[in-house]
Amino acid sequence: MVSPTLRIGVTGLSRAGKTVFITALVHALLHGGRLPLFASLTQGRINRVYLEPQPDDDVPRFAYEDHVEALSGDDRRWPNSTRRLSQLRLTIEYEASGLIARNLQRSRLHVDIVDYPGEWLLDLPLMSQSYAQWSAATLAASAREPRKQLARKWLAHLTTLDPSAPANEPDAQKAAKLFTAYLASCRSDDVSLSTLPPGRFLMPGDLEGSPLLTFAPLELDPSSTAQDGSMHALMERRYNAYVSRIVEPFFYNHFARLDRQIVLVDTLSALNAGPEAVTDLKAALTDVLSCFRQGANSWASAIFGRRADRILFAATKADLLHQSSHDRLENVLRLIVSDAAEKAEFAGAQIDVAAIAAIRATREASVKQSGETLDCIAGTPISGEELAGEIFDGKTEAAIFPGDLPNDPAAALDGSLEDQLKFVRFRPPVLDAKGAAGAVATFPHIRLDRTLEFLVGDRLI
Repeated sequence: MVSPTLRIGVTGLSRAGKTVFITALVHALLHGGRLPLFASLTQGRINRVYLEPQPDDDVPRFAYEDHVEALSGDDRRWPNSTRRLSQLRLTIEYEASGLIARNLQRSRLHVDIVDYPGEWLLDLPLMSQSYAQWSAATLAASAREPRKQLARKWLAHLTTLDPSAPANEPDAQKAAKLFTAYLASCRSDDVSLSTLPPGRFLMPGDLEGSPLLTFAPLELDPSSTAQDGSMHALMERRYNAYVSRIVEPFFYNHFARLDRQIVLVDTLSALNAGPEAVTDLKAALTDVLSCFRQGANSWASAIFGRRADRILFAATKADLLHQSSHDRLENVLRLIVSDAAEKAEFAGAQIDVAAIAAIRATREASVKQSGETLDCIAGTPISGEELAGEIFDGKTEAAIFPGDLPNDPAAALDGSLEDQLKFVRFRPPVLDAKGAAGAVATFPHIRLDRTLEFLVGDRLI
């Protein structure tokens, strides 16, 4: 009997925690983690969960075991970030709740988890943009702060390029190098911008130095056309090759086959970086939703209309805030996503928002200061982290007051929180080995159970 398959895409904007999320989710299912809101588990209907060989032999396997070792070893650390497409298959054997389903013996579900960088998702709108349109949009964005300051070297080189002049490979290489450096600077912690296509420029892999990644925007006359042998023609040809040989294959071979999607968002970093980062995050999420848009004007509708029936946006790293701010963080992202959804004219799929920590690295604490009790978080900061002049050694626990989010989510988006939230990175928690003999300790989390219920729960009834 053929068992049904559910393909779940996991992506996230820069440093949102995709690798940690997948590792924690799989670990919790394999070892019976505390998931009270995951109904089929709490009802005792899940009999067995196990890993199987993935169905796509040409896609690398998600290195689950290596990541668990990194998180739980003696020198516990966060695993390396997602740099490429990967996949993992979980099989869930369960007892169906309905009489008809039990009679049909639909008691096994394959869950294929497809992990890919968020930058690849933000590349998909390039499929509907010409080189001239992309150039104009990218240059317009670079004219606004904080991008304008970061783009100085690239824009200075751009003024030396004549699009109608004969193509010159050294100039093209320099333009691509300076443009890539500009994109990388936009992603730095103190700026935290999100909309940075083309995504492969920041994670080139084996394509580094190839013509596919050796192009950049040009200042073009809207009425001009590329003349054979010109710099305009060279850049346009390479842009079109990037779209046809990198973006389109990813869309047709992977993205368009997804049934469900979770988009992880580092909302806190954007809030802490200021209003420009928040505005850019809104634009990025609008682009994300446009990839799922249905309707007559959507290039995805013919292929994607019956797919991706559920999309979850998750504000990660909720453990960097006291629990009193978790709902507020969720409401902030909900406001950002609702605005993006309206702009994208999205319809058709069920959207939800959650504030989560796939692995909770902190616990709640209270500290009295000047007669006032502060709601803090406590954990072991990573070696080298600094706060208020104190540099942490990676061994000593610390209680930190991270700041509070306002009750009104709109108030969090006006830029007034800039530099008011205080974050340090914490080491992964020490797993509590208490429990039944032979049981494997699982990672503490925030709302991972709710996430699982939304993504998988309705397929296990």
